[in-house]
Amino acid sequence: MFAKWRKKSAESKTVEVCAPLTGRAVPLSEVPDEAFAGGHMGQGVAIEPTVGVLIAPFNGKVAHVIKSNHAVMLENESGLQFLFHLGINTVSLKGEGFTSHVAVGDRVKTGDTLIEFDLDKMKNAGFPVISPIIVTNAAETTTHLEMFTGPVTAGKDVVLKAALKS
Repeated sequence: MFAKWRKKSAESKTVEVCAPLTGRAVPLSEVPDEAFAGGHMGQGVAIEPTVGVLIAPFNGKVAHVIKSNHAVMLENESGLQFLFHLGINTVSLKGEGFTSHVAVGDRVKTGDTLIEFDLDKMKNAGFPVISPIIVTNAAETTTHLEMFTGPVTAGKDVVLKAALKS
């Protein structure tokens, strides 16, 4: 199961989020962009992808798709909101190499393909492929976030656990 609820006590819930990309999960501090590395966009983790497919790591709703298809925002049924940003400065590609399979308002299920992207096109254009995964509303919805790093397979390995406020 990609995202699951687990009761820790009668008062709190924990949401586990699996990797939406296959590759290597790293701390946000390794992202070569101060807005992400410095936590200005929110807390989270990043993945250096080895496969050009972004999947839904949980059942949820598409809140926003960036016009150039290099990023998407999903809302988890718990209320957590996530930004999945493919590469750094990839907005400059103006959508070339990115194919979105979702639109605003779509309901997605765990494992659904959100965006396919061309890693070689990104690299050849000189853009880092490292991809931040940000919990945009962590301060309002969580008491604690725990991130995991290392090799990850999309849909299998947990990259983030969030303890929800009651």
